[in-house]
Amino acid sequence: MKNNSKKRVLLVDDHPLVRKGLEEAIVAEKDLEVCGEAEGWREALELIKTRKPDIVILDLNLKDGNGWNLLENLKLQPVRPPVLVLSVCDEDVYAERLLRAGAQGYLMKDTSLDNLVKAIRKILTHQVAVSDAIATSLINRATLHHAETEENRELNTLSDREIQVMELLCSGMNNLQIADSIGISPKTVSTYKARLMEKLGVRTTPELLMHLKK
Repeated sequence: MKNNSKKRVLLVDDHPLVRKGLEEAIVAEKDLEVCGEAEGWREALELIKTRKPDIVILDLNLKDGNGWNLLENLKLQPVRPPVLVLSVCDEDVYAERLLRAGAQGYLMKDTSLDNLVKAIRKILTHQVAVSDAIATSLINRATLHHAETEENRELNTLSDREIQVMELLCSGMNNLQIADSIGISPKTVSTYKARLMEKLGVRTTPELLMHLKK
């Protein structure tokens, strides 16, 4: 018999071993259960509609694109669960952007399982879950008591869409794959790429990729 008191967690990650590890950590908790798994954002969106999870744990790099796609599409849903992004992508670059895009939390994948469970419970009580470093950064930004580094100035000039294209470039996608992933034309991807190169002060695609991965 299903225990309705348990909170339902949907895992969205394109690596089966990662999903297995997350599942083992979650089902070890008496108040949590895994209600489904997906390796792409389109599959995740359908599972959200049918399984009705209480929270979604989302990786940024997915089989059919990235986590931004799911966050954007969730905005169109009448009922949407909170989302905890769990990623290897640099939290200094992505955390604040993804919170603005609709996520309720952001943790790096090297966090402990104990911290992950704490973050899940925090989000389920309608709080935001981020690392101490990001929490401090957000407070400093809100109170204007922060010194902006050259790298931060560069990143702050980028739009959310440019950040999204940047992430997909770093994952190894070409223009056609990026276009299909986020629903824009290859020509538009080229435009975003050109803007990235201009804003980051590089002249060629290899230079751009080296700059993004440093």
